[in-house]
Amino acid sequence: MRPCDEQAAARLAAELIIPLPIARLLIGRKISDPAAARMFLHGTLDDLHDPFLLGGMNEAVERIFRAVEGGERILIFGDYDVDGVLSVVMLRETLKSLNAHVDHFIPERLKDGYGIKDEHIGVAVERGAKLIISVDCGIKSNGFVRAAREKGIDVIITDHHLPGPELPEALAVLDPVLDGSGYPDRNLAGVGVAFKLIQALQERAQMDPQKKSELVRSYIKLVSIGTVSDVAKLTGENRILVKYGLRELSGRRHRNHGLNCLIDVAGLTGKKITEADIGFRLGPRINAAGRMKSADDAVNLFFSESPEAARLAAELDRHNAQRQSAEKRIYDQACARIEKGGLDKKHKILILGCPDWHRGIIGIVASKLKEDYGRPVILFACDDGTAYGSGRSIPEFSLINCLYECRNLFLTYGGHELAAGCTLRLEDLPGFKSKANGVAEANISDEDLRRKIVIDAKLDFGEIDPPFLEHLELLAPFGVGNPRPVFFSEEVEVVGPPRMLKGKYAKFLFRQGGRTIEGIGWDKSSWDPLVKAGDRVQAAFSPQISTYLGLEQLTLKLAGMKSGVQK
Repeated sequence: MRPCDEQAAARLAAELIIPLPIARLLIGRKISDPAAARMFLHGTLDDLHDPFLLGGMNEAVERIFRAVEGGERILIFGDYDVDGVLSVVMLRETLKSLNAHVDHFIPERLKDGYGIKDEHIGVAVERGAKLIISVDCGIKSNGFVRAAREKGIDVIITDHHLPGPELPEALAVLDPVLDGSGYPDRNLAGVGVAFKLIQALQERAQMDPQKKSELVRSYIKLVSIGTVSDVAKLTGENRILVKYGLRELSGRRHRNHGLNCLIDVAGLTGKKITEADIGFRLGPRINAAGRMKSADDAVNLFFSESPEAARLAAELDRHNAQRQSAEKRIYDQACARIEKGGLDKKHKILILGCPDWHRGIIGIVASKLKEDYGRPVILFACDDGTAYGSGRSIPEFSLINCLYECRNLFLTYGGHELAAGCTLRLEDLPGFKSKANGVAEANISDEDLRRKIVIDAKLDFGEIDPPFLEHLELLAPFGVGNPRPVFFSEEVEVVGPPRMLKGKYAKFLFRQGGRTIEGIGWDKSSWDPLVKAGDRVQAAFSPQISTYLGLEQLTLKLAGMKSGVQK
């Protein structure tokens, strides 16, 4: 249970006129100040921070306009994931609208690896660039920036990753995680930083307010897709951008033919689009281009007219199907090795590698294994004497700090606390496994590895009324930093035996205080023999409204149950 000060919750409920369970939830999530709670529930695009608060913004904007006015060629360097691709799309479109001569370059995952390499200066020279702008990368590209300066090329870096020991000597570095960046929100995704640059360019251009408003509504659709896909924290500005981006995405056709075609192939035409739809349908299709082939297919989609846009969307859909097939194969092989060796019983971090594994997919599989085994996972694809690693971690263990402890073994490394990557010589992989296991053993307790259900507040069935459900909706979008709320109810009677759906899902009828509500346990078929009709249980659940055959129905998505006294 999250701790809750009941008196503070009662005060907050009275001041904001919100249901008490919602106030308890906010208090439990450390949102106790009425102004902060009001912003959390009702924040709008007008509450976004001034882009010029971000250090380096003035210098970046002035240099870009000098390039535009001087007819200089601008080259945008991006990353091959959703965050990087959509940053390229947005910034390129903005610069084109300012009559800039603009081009872009995205490295290929399998050929170039992550980030801007020193040798990429050849691309800039070949394309005649006088100004380079990085998006979602570049914060560690010191050698490239030096080479660019020697060639008389200015570099503006926009990124959201942690820097190395020294910052690149670029003309401007826009990164909210930097100490002294001056920006109030450190959690922007790469696409969010690109959006702040776009906002600043619009202000500097003294754009017509109506036109600026239209462009903001257009761009936040892509910002929401990139932010959710990059698993950025859905707090602060990210929360507002995703919330309003989802509204703009849902239930309508868009001016951008590529976006329409992407929504079509994802089966979301005319529907309300949620953060889950981004995470499982839209994002993976954009990502599939960079994972399986070239990210340029995804960029070109957003600049294409019909029928080319439809062809590219179908191509991304095909790449995504290939990715799913390869992902299942790697996942099955990794699980078999873990189970056969009892690796989850021996180690607090799971590190596996195989020459046959696809370098563009191991990160997704690492994420699934992390969920299944409740511990950090790093998977390696090996090729020509080099091991390429991608890892995912639990909240209690910083993966980037772990890699830092092993930094002398790497050719390259980088990332975040929860997701990071590295490359090293294949011969150094055993040494890395040994050292990383030591770091994990020293920093992960047995308690950290216990499966936990974090409960936001107690909730009786009688409190689940229309005002409560309306305010529950205001808490969305859900994700990292703002997980879907889980409530707890005692003395819940199981009415009738559970029903199994497709041999996988368990459906229950619960009764409390004369009210009966249906509960669904996804992937909880193992509960069938443990729960009987007439049992009284404690239930942890998320209330949700589901629609079936056009009818809305309240259901409880079950997180867990605990047996109580049998009736």
